[in-house]
Amino acid sequence: MGKTPDSPRSGYEAELAAETGTLRHLHALLDEELADARDRVRGAQAERAGEQLSARWERDVTVHRAADRVRSLTAARAGLCFGRLDHADGAPPVRIGRIGLTDPADGESALLDWRAPAARPFYCATPVTPLGVVRRRHYTVAGTAPHERVADFHDDLLTTDVPDPGDGLSASDPALYAALTAPRGTRMRDMVTTIQAEQDEIIRLPLAGTVVIEGGPGTGKTAVALHRVAYLLHTHRDRLARSGVLVVGPSAGFVHHVGGVLPALGESAVVFTTPGRLAHGVVATAADPPEQARTKGGAHMVEVLRRAVADRQELPRRPIAIALDDVTVEIDHGLAAEARSRARAGGLPHNAARATFRDTLGRLLVDRGLERLEAGLEDPPELAALLAGLDLPEIEPAGAAEVSSEMRAELRDAVRTDPRFHAAVERLWPLLTPQRALAELYADPDLLASAGGGRDLTALHRTPGAPWTIADAPLLDELAELLGPLPDEAPAPDDGPDSAYAAEVLTVLESADRTLAGEDPDELRPTDFVTADMLAQRHVAGVPLTVAERAAADRDWRYGHLVVDEAQELSAMDWHVLLRRCPSRSVTAVGDLAQRSAPAGARAWEDVLAGHLAERWTHRTLTVNYRTPAEIMDAAAQVLASYAPDRRPPESVRSTGEPPRTVAVADGGLAAAVRDATAAARAAAGRGTVAVIAPDGTDVGDPGAPVHTPVSSKGLEFDAVVIAAPERIRDTDPADLYVAMTRATQRLWLVG
Repeated sequence: MGKTPDSPRSGYEAELAAETGTLRHLHALLDEELADARDRVRGAQAERAGEQLSARWERDVTVHRAADRVRSLTAARAGLCFGRLDHADGAPPVRIGRIGLTDPADGESALLDWRAPAARPFYCATPVTPLGVVRRRHYTVAGTAPHERVADFHDDLLTTDVPDPGDGLSASDPALYAALTAPRGTRMRDMVTTIQAEQDEIIRLPLAGTVVIEGGPGTGKTAVALHRVAYLLHTHRDRLARSGVLVVGPSAGFVHHVGGVLPALGESAVVFTTPGRLAHGVVATAADPPEQARTKGGAHMVEVLRRAVADRQELPRRPIAIALDDVTVEIDHGLAAEARSRARAGGLPHNAARATFRDTLGRLLVDRGLERLEAGLEDPPELAALLAGLDLPEIEPAGAAEVSSEMRAELRDAVRTDPRFHAAVERLWPLLTPQRALAELYADPDLLASAGGGRDLTALHRTPGAPWTIADAPLLDELAELLGPLPDEAPAPDDGPDSAYAAEVLTVLESADRTLAGEDPDELRPTDFVTADMLAQRHVAGVPLTVAERAAADRDWRYGHLVVDEAQELSAMDWHVLLRRCPSRSVTAVGDLAQRSAPAGARAWEDVLAGHLAERWTHRTLTVNYRTPAEIMDAAAQVLASYAPDRRPPESVRSTGEPPRTVAVADGGLAAAVRDATAAARAAAGRGTVAVIAPDGTDVGDPGAPVHTPVSSKGLEFDAVVIAAPERIRDTDPADLYVAMTRATQRLWLVG
């Protein structure tokens, strides 16, 4: 598409200067808007809103929106403008950048946000389908903001009628080539300047429904998913800015690797997590043996956990006697069954329903005790017979109702304060945390057998105190749903001014919501902004919390969109708890079935998604490998063919001329050979990154580079990779060797 012009060098340099002048003008506009946004934040924070609650709410909204704009503008400063479109209709050129800017001098758009519909030709126009564009220009920018300059540019000419600006242009795409060959850092970079047409189509798919992005190693699946998040947050700002986006990655290392992409694009309404963190307050990193992982990951575990919780709502095998001062009462099977039935009928979680069980059981005991006391106060049978033979008028005992009421009150107080009653309630309906419930289930073979409902769960038996595994996390989260919080975890009543302020504000906001009824449902509504507790917290702190901060702290938060990377690794239980967090079922799932290694992972997308999402999902495939050189990919493809001959490897777009290097070592020499190979890799990589990938539990000493297992390396990339004992990895799971080999962007060593 591009070509090298023949005009004099001076013309090219003059155009470079002109483009730099435009870029500097854009930076000046950005800095003006950034200063204005910061002033709005400071002004709103300092404003005394008085006693009008609506004014105080408006102030908080102003601070929130202005702070968001400050973050977006600040993030856009580096690499502000990276391209230009010239249209066939002769209209002024359109600059494409990280954010949209308007020139206040004429009110016209000075910079078009890359996510805007009008920017799509920058990524999709071709000579066959030019989309009204005659020239697409890519900038190479040097320097730091606000003194960036255009050091070079490359034109794609989509018609032969456009004059060439000067020499110095390449027929290839230098921006893409530079991005592919640049040294990798510890964090992924955004790719707004080099998005390809097949990627752009996926990025701009609608918000509704689920999109499955499948592709082999290096096809940019993760980058596409993250840029899709940025696009959706831009296009559906009001909806997603108040609900946020949840991104699930395979490991903490992966989250660190990709965690800077969205902030670099100016987006902050995003929470990152991993499957091992799906239970609030739990960080699980240990892995189960395959059999246990498969069992824990199955959809049947939902019913297993429900039965396990129901089993903790017990009935006494023998009556439990409680001797009060005036009478002895018993909690027998029938009494407890009646109390349990009434507690379950309310449909509340276990811990909340316990109060109903306790109160009902107490009332039934009082009734029984009162019956026994009243029976004891009746006349003996001999006296009753004698009195019946006398013709005496029937006399109602004075104050009988009052005596009965007084006796009931005394009995109620006696039962309420008796420690044996509360001990019985704790035995029959204990307060449970998810951790206690699951640990006790695992430790008790009888509980496991009962909860299994005919399914053999003996493999899950373990002693208390063992660390939680990644497969335990969704089970703990499901138990949190079934159990509910402990009573002392509920927000305590507070009559202080901050809670009163929060409650009053919610009243105002709910009234405003009713006023807004009938408007666009995507418009920001006051009650979508915060809850009463969060308003109180914000009011106390004086600093508005971001959506991400509020969402991360709230287990019950419901997100507007869900992104799952390495989705083939997720179990049915993982999906179950994740989709509860995203009731709209707006999901981007990213994965490669050929890289599945989790025992409970997906063998086909239909197996997992169809059960949760019916037919509401769309499948897209990426086929071009931008990361892995052809020499390495060819070797990895042989491994792929050995275990998944029906899977087609992606096609690499570049070649380095360096095939993988194989180093054979004698027994006992692995660590030394890995250390030598790592040193060679470091020398070759220069400023790039180097990693060692070894089987779990293999001793490679201190090779002088980070050491990963094949599983922990998923989703990561390095300039050079040293694989220790590749034959051991292959024998355990050839998919793991395929993953390990395709982490390298330049060079690969196989030491074994």
